[in-house]
Amino acid sequence: MTARTYKLTQIHQRIDERLRLELRKRTPDWLEISRLKKMKLRAKDALHRMAKRARPA
Repeated sequence: MTARTYKLTQIHQRIDERLRLELRKRTPDWLEISRLKKMKLRAKDALHRMAKRARPA
């Protein structure tokens, strides 16, 4: 695992935790939830792109 992969994995996990905390609130902020989901997806996409480049063709 490269340093960049590790960092992206950590970012993805932190965003996921923030998302879960927001969803547990009595009155969740749906705009914040949408923003966190987009951030999480960007991190996941970056991880997949890195994995795709690492695989031999």
